[in-house]
Amino acid sequence: MYTTIQLIHSWWAYLVLFIVLIATINALAGYAGNKEYTPKDFRIALFALIVTHLQFLIGLILYFVSPLGLQNISNNGMGEVMKNSEFRLYAVEHPLIMIITVVLITIGYSKHKKKLVSKPKFKMLAIFYTLGLVFMLSRIPWQQWFN
Repeated sequence: MYTTIQLIHSWWAYLVLFIVLIATINALAGYAGNKEYTPKDFRIALFALIVTHLQFLIGLILYFVSPLGLQNISNNGMGEVMKNSEFRLYAVEHPLIMIITVVLITIGYSKHKKKLVSKPKFKMLAIFYTLGLVFMLSRIPWQQWFN
């Protein structure tokens, strides 16, 4: 079960990164170009929200079944996990930063829906999706992606 969940989480991450990047670029371009907010823009933002939340759920399952997640903390203790950079990345940093990413994207999506005109809609998406993307990029386990 662990390897299957890990495989799904790893492959889905490519989709999440791609879609959030597209949604961020779309929001920035819409804001900078004073474009009219269209149903296409809404769908792009919504799709980024959906794939991010699905990835979070997959990651949550993985955290509880992975030897690098909660089991690592239980087996080695938090002090030992925090001393080892690889353990700390998988058990603490990656999950925490990805939760922050999901929260930022969710806030941005929620706030943009309350705006009535295009520029503020794009502004909310641009701010929160860009922050989410930066946070996401900061704690992707790149060494595992490029092996």
